[in-house]
Amino acid sequence: MSRAPAAHDVPSEEPERPRVGYLGPAGTFSEEALLASALPDSVAPVALASIYDAALALRRSEVEWAILPIENSLEGSVSVTLDLLAEEESELEIVGETRLPVRHSLIAGRELRPSEIETVVSHPQVPGQCTRLLRGELAHAHIMPASSTAEAVRLVAEEDHPGWAALGTALAAEIYGGVVIRRDVQDSAENETRFVWLARRGSERVLPLRESPDVGYRTSLVFWGAGAGYPGWLVRCLQEFSGREINLTRIESRPRRNGMGQYVFFVDLEGRLGESRVDGALVGLRALCEDVRVLGSYR
Repeated sequence: MSRAPAAHDVPSEEPERPRVGYLGPAGTFSEEALLASALPDSVAPVALASIYDAALALRRSEVEWAILPIENSLEGSVSVTLDLLAEEESELEIVGETRLPVRHSLIAGRELRPSEIETVVSHPQVPGQCTRLLRGELAHAHIMPASSTAEAVRLVAEEDHPGWAALGTALAAEIYGGVVIRRDVQDSAENETRFVWLARRGSERVLPLRESPDVGYRTSLVFWGAGAGYPGWLVRCLQEFSGREINLTRIESRPRRNGMGQYVFFVDLEGRLGESRVDGALVGLRALCEDVRVLGSYR
């Protein structure tokens, strides 16, 4: 008589890894940040055409998380990410962050001298990080935007555009067959970009990030109010934090998009929800504002 198969005889199917949307194609800094911060083989990266598309895929539950650039040490904030977070009907929240050292390379489809380069292609955030090169040896070249650094490299490597070069990653050059003309062309060796991990509000799935021994907590807020037109209103708002000795690591204004002179204010602070001083500051801030929203409280 043949025996029934034991449980260990039945091949087990590997569970499907959760999907993470990022600004593609393969070879972008967003992909590097994703792979550097997530535990090995814990997620399935999904390349998308734009930052907006990555956020939209998350809203539609097509991915479990999205990782988006939010701030660069040379160029400042990534406005499209801030605007997505500030939307009043946003269903997304920040659940983690990571910082990535940014190293730009000058890449072409073949060997070129700087004097032969007529057009430089890259993501719009990048030229401001490479001004010495672009205002010096390449001052004669036209700057053309691309949807991402990797797409810029793909364009110059795979399509016949004589005199074109891209600013992008050495990884993208390797992926798409580009020639690295010069490495480390960014203005500062300290150049880095901060990325945030986003989830749908209420998601209970644990984000599989690598452990960091010196990591703390950060809380991100956006607020606005009718009192913004009166002298001292913003100072009174900020005193809710300073009076409780809460350190603000960033404050920035963005247009509210409902009339000239109307702004929303983004604040990052050290601390987490549940701490009495942070919760107290939020109570005080809400008494002064039309709306205060927590964008995330995260490691």
